[in-house]
Amino acid sequence: MNITLDPLTRIEGHLSIKVDVDNNKVVKAECAGEMFRGFELLLRGRHPMDAHMITQRICGVCPIDHGMASTSAQEAAFRVSPPTNGRLLRNLIQGANYVHSHIVHFYQLSALDFIDVTAIIGYTGKDDALLLLQDWVKSQLQSEKIFPAAPFLPRYEGTYAADAELNVMALKHYLDAMTMRRQAHEAAAMFSGKIPHSTSLMPGGVTELARANTLAAYRSIAERLRAFVVGVYMPDVIAVAKAFPQYFTYGRGPDTYLSYGGFPENDARTEFLLPSGVVRKGALEVFDASHIGEEVKHSLFNSKSGLHPSRGETLPEPGKSDAYSWLKAPRYDGQPMEVGPLARFMVALLKTPKSPTVVLGQDILSQLKLGPEVLNSVLGRHLVRALECKAVVERMLDWVDQTTPGELTFKEFELPQEGEGMGLTEAARGALGHWISVKKGVIDNYQCVVPTTWNASPRDDHDVAGPIEQALVGTPIADPKNPVEAARVVRSFDPCLACAIH
Repeated sequence: MNITLDPLTRIEGHLSIKVDVDNNKVVKAECAGEMFRGFELLLRGRHPMDAHMITQRICGVCPIDHGMASTSAQEAAFRVSPPTNGRLLRNLIQGANYVHSHIVHFYQLSALDFIDVTAIIGYTGKDDALLLLQDWVKSQLQSEKIFPAAPFLPRYEGTYAADAELNVMALKHYLDAMTMRRQAHEAAAMFSGKIPHSTSLMPGGVTELARANTLAAYRSIAERLRAFVVGVYMPDVIAVAKAFPQYFTYGRGPDTYLSYGGFPENDARTEFLLPSGVVRKGALEVFDASHIGEEVKHSLFNSKSGLHPSRGETLPEPGKSDAYSWLKAPRYDGQPMEVGPLARFMVALLKTPKSPTVVLGQDILSQLKLGPEVLNSVLGRHLVRALECKAVVERMLDWVDQTTPGELTFKEFELPQEGEGMGLTEAARGALGHWISVKKGVIDNYQCVVPTTWNASPRDDHDVAGPIEQALVGTPIADPKNPVEAARVVRSFDPCLACAIH
């Protein structure tokens, strides 16, 4: 039996999932990015310093990450690096964007896969927001067939949490998360000029000054965000884990992980809050960017297959036979790699096993009577994302204290006529790389490999499935008309197709 989820909702962008089901289990899956945007072609011939302004428009959820990668690539080409204050302000901007993204992913995008919104009908409390939600759901249930009530209805009629109190509390936190995501945006905008699409990120640092009053205001918001992450987000993820323990066995990816390293802790960019590395067969390896290649056998491109992104081609071929996606298939030494919070945790587990994040993660698994091997799963991805959110928001408070008011946040530089650069960062969704080539003072070539290109890639030249395609295989589908189980697997990766089909 063939099942198609098209479009898969509550993600960023247009993703189609096709699965073959036999005996109520997925035996094969295909992920298809359904649009082509051509950002890499738009950049050719442009002034090099247009790059970070244009590439931030790839995504409205993670523009800061693209800005970071692009400015880093330009800095490598221009031979400049930010001063200490510039590095710290970038961490503060990106950190707030991370917290925003992780909160949105769990509450606004994924929680509704597990929480029964109709439980609000039985609410008898006095919370005004919940009472308004109760009235709204009641009215929409009565007219659902005429007026679908996004984002709650219509929905797959799968199994949801049976605990009425858990459902109502989660819905309250869904509403609270709206406020917290707004405050995270406000914190980022203090130093980025605006959100989305920062105006202060530039090669050489940040054009915004580090003022004492702004740092104090940022700290105040960061403390509120920390309280929400520790007191609400973490407990909610654990509550869902207890209610749906079977999802520690669903959604197993290829068990190969890649992290570029995120949030530099020194000006030389040799130390990171989120460490870099590659994990294969349970062993940690040093990351080497030269091992990346993009394969295109099943991608709608006429580019040469296997090219390193620094020499990448963007040659669309919409009618290509045996191709089914507008995503290329990035590979590391020819292997698919999962990227994102789970990959970063797995690297840290082997590289920094005594870090607070790893220790807390192991403590929570111990409470759930589980081992770290279960993290390669739907709930594992949700758990490590919450752990990472806690680590980032707590480190934001330290970066505020390390920033010196009044000192330089930006270095001036001479723009060369020729140069090449690679900019790597860890976006909220995973490993993000930008590559720029400048000739005669303009962009000659520009390539991006984004997290969802890794995770939602189609099959490669050897017909090896991408990480999400592999994670779907084995997923039980209780009702083919309501394949909520498959949707839960895909959304655990937090896919962003707007980025992947750049």
